[in-house]
Amino acid sequence: MTRSIYTKLVAIIIVLIAALMAVVGAFLISGVRNFYVSEFYTRMQEVFAGADFAADLRAAAGEDNAPELMAEILRANMGRLGIDAASRNYYILDGAAGSFLTGSDPEAGPSLAITRNILTAMAGSEGYDSGGESYMDVAVPIQGEGRSYIVYIIDNKNTVASLNRELLGIILEAIAVGLVIAVLLSLLLAKTMVTPIQSLTRAAEKVAAGDFSEAVDNPSRDEIGVLTRTFNDMAGQLEHNIEDLKNAEQMRREFVANVSHELRTPVTSIRSYAETLEDSVGGLDPETERHFLEVIVGEADRMTKIVQDLLLLSKFDAGSMAFDFQEFSFEKSVSDVYNAQLLEAQKHRHNFGLEFQDKLPMIRGDRARIEQVLINMISNAIKYTHDGGRIRMTAGVDGDRVWCTVRDNGIGIPKEDVGRVFERFYRVDKARSRESGGTGLGLSIAYEIVERHGGEIRIRSQKNKGTTITVYLPVGGPRDA
Repeated sequence: MTRSIYTKLVAIIIVLIAALMAVVGAFLISGVRNFYVSEFYTRMQEVFAGADFAADLRAAAGEDNAPELMAEILRANMGRLGIDAASRNYYILDGAAGSFLTGSDPEAGPSLAITRNILTAMAGSEGYDSGGESYMDVAVPIQGEGRSYIVYIIDNKNTVASLNRELLGIILEAIAVGLVIAVLLSLLLAKTMVTPIQSLTRAAEKVAAGDFSEAVDNPSRDEIGVLTRTFNDMAGQLEHNIEDLKNAEQMRREFVANVSHELRTPVTSIRSYAETLEDSVGGLDPETERHFLEVIVGEADRMTKIVQDLLLLSKFDAGSMAFDFQEFSFEKSVSDVYNAQLLEAQKHRHNFGLEFQDKLPMIRGDRARIEQVLINMISNAIKYTHDGGRIRMTAGVDGDRVWCTVRDNGIGIPKEDVGRVFERFYRVDKARSRESGGTGLGLSIAYEIVERHGGEIRIRSQKNKGTTITVYLPVGGPRDA
């Protein structure tokens, strides 16, 4: 392909140069010929139109030796007439028969052909018709005493042919030089154009093979430069998109593995306890049977909760999650959630308190979903704080946003894992979470709810020192609600 581009560019430029010079040469040759013909007839008309010259010829025509006298006058005006024995001659012809009488070329005179202009002069008119022949001639009738004559001047165009040959030689030399220059310029131009295309081709081949590391360097502002920068942008975007696809695929695999694992655990428990009950019908005491059934129901509830949470997240992913946006008291919601979770906190002997730093305004949002977020925040604090811990719930106003913070002195989160707490099925302490019935989806759901409200959720944590999680919500609700 590269050779083809080189060849095409070189060939096109050579053909253009050759064609251009050929056209110019044709115009020059045609122009020289036309100029010479036009100059010949213009000069003849000017000379013969001169009063003195014409009067001299007529006076000479009335003498006995008229042809010799007229020839003498023509010889005297050879410069004006451009007479040159090699290419232009004059003749005195008989006006009635057109036969040769005398002239500058006595040898060619007797064999002169009767031309159109001679016939015109024999009829009494001046003959200045160029006719497009291989010669140029002029025939002027001169009337003498009782006899008429014709002054005939003919040019064989040898001068024009000689000039054209010289001009053609110059043109051919110019074409040869022009072709050499054209080849050099075309090679340079082709290299200038093809080199970045070659670089783009190599980069495109690497992109096709999955390698996005090579960027094509072309700082020019022409079309190829724009194409190069567009290609680099495209390659970068493709690399980003492919990386996103890889991450999404990895997340999908992890998600499927997590779902399988999370469902396998309660299913295994249910199956084990159910099989024990089946194998020991009538052989277990009522208290043990009740305990086994409670375990089975609890694991079934856990499976139901996992499925419900997954369905909720799938709605978020599909964009089909419906919210009931209404104006409600954020302060009352915070208080209600606190009171609802107070008993659970007391069961674990936690020091659980609530503080309002400001008078909270009415906000616009889905009250049930917002309270779900707050419940999840407190539930996590209770789960991941050792019994007898300290948990504080604080709320206030920040500009056009309200906020609520839950702070605990629990087990905390390792620094390297803080950024993963909103991932689905992520747990700080997997064993402790399962024991407490957690699914690892609560914070993921909370994050989605807050995002849909146009809010923000932040988390700060130190291992073995505790966690602080804060949710911010716009007072006016999401802009598109």
